[in-house]
Amino acid sequence: MSPDAWISLIVVVAVFPLMALTRVGPDMVLLGALILLVSLGIVDPQQALGGFSSSGLFTVAFMYVLVASIRETGGIDLIIRYVLGRPQGERRALARLILPVAPLSGFLNNTPVVAAFIPAVLSWSRRLRLPAHRLLMPLSFASILGGTITLLGTSTNLVVHGLLIDRYPDLAMGLFDIAWVGVPVAVAGLAYLLLVGQRLLPPRQGAAEVFENPREFTIEMEVDPAGPLVDKSVEEAGLRHLQELFLVEIERDGNVVSVVGPGERLKGRDRLVFAGTSAGAVELQQIRGLIPSHHGESSLQKDFKERRLVEAVVSDQCQFIGRRIRDGHFRTLYGAAVLAVCRGGERVAGNLGQIRLQPADVLLLEARPPFIERHRQSRDFLLISQVNGAARPAHERAWLAWSILAGVVLLATTGTMSMMNAAMLGAAASVLSGCCSISAAKRGLDTQVLLTIAASFGLGAALEGSGAAASLAGAAMALVDGNPWWLLIGSYLVVALLTELVTNNAAAVITFPVVMAGAESLGVSPMPFVVGVMFAASASFLTPIGYQTNLMVYGPGGYRVSDYLRVGAPLNLLSAVVAMVLIPLVWPF
Repeated sequence: MSPDAWISLIVVVAVFPLMALTRVGPDMVLLGALILLVSLGIVDPQQALGGFSSSGLFTVAFMYVLVASIRETGGIDLIIRYVLGRPQGERRALARLILPVAPLSGFLNNTPVVAAFIPAVLSWSRRLRLPAHRLLMPLSFASILGGTITLLGTSTNLVVHGLLIDRYPDLAMGLFDIAWVGVPVAVAGLAYLLLVGQRLLPPRQGAAEVFENPREFTIEMEVDPAGPLVDKSVEEAGLRHLQELFLVEIERDGNVVSVVGPGERLKGRDRLVFAGTSAGAVELQQIRGLIPSHHGESSLQKDFKERRLVEAVVSDQCQFIGRRIRDGHFRTLYGAAVLAVCRGGERVAGNLGQIRLQPADVLLLEARPPFIERHRQSRDFLLISQVNGAARPAHERAWLAWSILAGVVLLATTGTMSMMNAAMLGAAASVLSGCCSISAAKRGLDTQVLLTIAASFGLGAALEGSGAAASLAGAAMALVDGNPWWLLIGSYLVVALLTELVTNNAAAVITFPVVMAGAESLGVSPMPFVVGVMFAASASFLTPIGYQTNLMVYGPGGYRVSDYLRVGAPLNLLSAVVAMVLIPLVWPF
């Protein structure tokens, strides 16, 4: 290989452990690698920025707007309301959940589908008296399986298809072409989840059970009307910098002051709610002017319009990862107070302020009502749901949002328009019809995914332009002895392994030129390998970090990494076998 090829290969190989083992976002890692290659002259700026003009990238962006319109109008909530019902028994409940989720994920991005279902499933499982952990992992896996049914199912399918038509314009696929393999894979996977998978899950306790009784992690005191604290500020009363506790809210005359500031003045009979350790009660009892509260019902169990109790799942991109809650000034930044932290199905004991946050931690927060909408699309949180909150009512425009999506599918399926043009028209119709506001459309765009895709294109171009892709393909030819079956299986295994460790889009896009070079060296059709990359990139069942929906259910379900291996390994093997058997039959070499 040439020096340029070696440099390209070293840089590309280095990005995978950086994405897997560091807290730096995949978009930043890939962009950094791309900047390095441009600076070294390995790729020219036009090649490096080629991903930003890709039809696949823009199709993904327009689909995010369509999904945002369905979310904003309550379209997913409408489906949830009708499909869950009151089944008898765990298996029927699981069927009611995963059978609709799979086809729904064939047309919508998996993440908002799972985000909408998780709060509903938690409430539903309590009502049916079923353990939530028996439902949440199958929910994530069903959404992943459903994403393999159509090209719209995942951003990876759209991006890989964009790469295909850029390289071979006459090999463009129809929207439902991959269904010949996707439907059997999904059916086999769903049957496994219904008949076998649920039996493999050990008993677990989720965040809902941990947070069930607020009295376990709060202490309530009253301000003595004849004591020295009356008319003093929180800061002056010495309640701002307690060692084991912090003041969350003040209940006063039937109202509540939430996320209390240091300048708030205390009144006689104020009911103060503190979060922290039970040992902190001793500290409070030593403060003159505070007396134990003897109200029967906990303040947190009352319904106040001025505050919300919220569960939030910490993202692996959260700026507080590894930092202590108190040191990071969590309350100041988000306008929300942490009441408790759940990790691995157990409440994290000890001083709340000293807890260092980790990815997938579930936080019980007290926040003001605007917090939910303000941070629903935040990169810091994978999921935000109101505790015991009712699902949002279906908006009168929900039918219109679904109709626009159906129109996009119809236009793309019949070949009236390209997939990108149909998605662009649908996104415009969603905004102009009022199904999605401009601000909601902007919030709906996952910029991290879009930047990751665009930067991956540049790295793929570096591998191809420098000759590294051809050299790797030549080495692969020697290993598979010119047999296309072995090349298909080998490329599937490599992409499936990478997608468990890093983002599926990066795994697919970076390996694409190498796989195509291998197919061209053999002189066979590239189509089996293109479809193989699509399915391998979606086969992420082994780890919670491999796919965002897996991480979303990890905390609320109280799972451990071993649970994903236990249930996901057979599912990975099953989907691989079905895909490897069917792909060459539908798209011969």
